[in-house]
Amino acid sequence: MPRHIGIIMDGNGRWAAGRGLPRFEGHRRGVEALRRTIRAAGDLGVGFITIYSFSSENWTRPPQEVADLMGLLKRFIRNDLADLHRSGVRVRVIGSRDQLAPDIRALLAEAEELTQRNTGMTLVVAFNYGSRQEIASAAKRLAQRVARGELDANAIDAVMLDAELDTAGIPDPDLIIRTSGEQRLSNFLLWQAAYAEFVFMPMHWPDFDRSALEAAIREYAGRERRFGGVTGAPATRVAMIGT
Repeated sequence: MPRHIGIIMDGNGRWAAGRGLPRFEGHRRGVEALRRTIRAAGDLGVGFITIYSFSSENWTRPPQEVADLMGLLKRFIRNDLADLHRSGVRVRVIGSRDQLAPDIRALLAEAEELTQRNTGMTLVVAFNYGSRQEIASAAKRLAQRVARGELDANAIDAVMLDAELDTAGIPDPDLIIRTSGEQRLSNFLLWQAAYAEFVFMPMHWPDFDRSALEAAIREYAGRERRFGGVTGAPATRVAMIGT
């Protein structure tokens, strides 16, 4: 079982358009798919799941759609946080909060504070998140330490930069799933995904369910992870579901 799965939940709008429905309905059904996926991941023993819920580029969408997405986030936290807490899920939010309305910031903080001592699966919510911005901000903080004389520039390495990222303390993803058939990362976990396995699924996100998650994990399980080594060297291989 992959310890950490990242998910790019793509295709809500196209799912709705294909059924003659408004885009909001696609996003609403996408929240239902998210609930199913969180339950399934917990049942299967996944330790961490990171969802790409709102990217830093999504602000360019029509204002009404942005407002709808913010509304869905608020409803999800208000309606589902208690259940997540009872299930032992720890919520962690990554991404910039500078552009967010005060009530959104308060809800995100509440979700983290309420669940911070939980020891079950960790749900990482990438909200107003962009990986390039994350890396640039981490580099800026290190540069400021150098400028203050607190750090020798020659001492900076990958481990030190990693510790400055939003995901500090979270293991790198083993598997990244993207729905809707698109095959790109779209500024999601660029640094962290250096050795992740990718599974691109043709279905739109509202149709995603436990069977789809298991299918992605089976595909992951059939791959040999060499981490830059060669075939025959020590590598990680995972037993497939049902075998």
